Amino acid sequence: MARDRGRDTPGRKRKEPPELRPREVYVLMEGEVTERDFVEYVRLHGTRREPGRRVEILYKNLNAPSKRRKPLPLVEEAIPFVASAERAARKAGIEEDAWNWPQVWCLFDRDQHEDIPSAFARAKKAGVRIAYSHPCFELWRLFHYQNYTSTFGGVCDSAADRLKQQPGFVQTYGPNMLRVSPEAAKHVMPEQLRGRYEKARKFAEQNARNARRPDQTQWDPYTDVWRFVEEGLGVRDY
Repeated sequence: MARDRGRDTPGRKRKEPPELRPREVYVLMEGEVTERDFVEYVRLHGTRREPGRRVEILYKNLNAPSKRRKPLPLVEEAIPFVASAERAARKAGIEEDAWNWPQVWCLFDRDQHEDIPSAFARAKKAGVRIAYSHPCFELWRLFHYQNYTSTFGGVCDSAADRLKQQPGFVQTYGPNMLRVSPEAAKHVMPEQLRGRYEKARKFAEQNARNARRPDQTQWDPYTDVWRFVEEGLGVRDY
């Protein structure tokens, strides 16, 4: 069961053979609602790439204030978990190349943050993995409905507005609804995701050409949330 906790010694948890232990995935998120809703949906309904291999999600910043949810502070908070998780994994007998070697992920957006390149550099050096969306996570949600290749100019509201215009999107919040507020739209409904993963992944990969530029703030539009789904959560479809 996913939970926010201070424990950072996964090796003490179970007396299981190393190869049978779950992969512990530490997750730190910029958003307080949308990303958590999404991760929980994938955790509960995703089709595992390799059945029998368990993944345990450890949310590490559920109660963090807004100022600690920006990309660079998020990465800096994540860095200590890499060392502690890997130390405990070695103690438990897990090999570094094993499928269940622990992972630490940060999920954050471009928005208007100025510390994106620094966050990427710090994460790469420390072994923190990043799932990044430009302009914001709503682009990944939009790809579940349609492709979009034009720039958003870094404006998340533009992506969110286009998402709300998708046929049937508003009705996922209620069959008779004609509009949905920005706050309500932050919540991810199952019907917005179910059976749409392959489409979203394809569109995201088509836009990955934007990542050829050295400056991540220029990757517009871009999202690689699918990497977190597959490499972190071990899910191939939902």
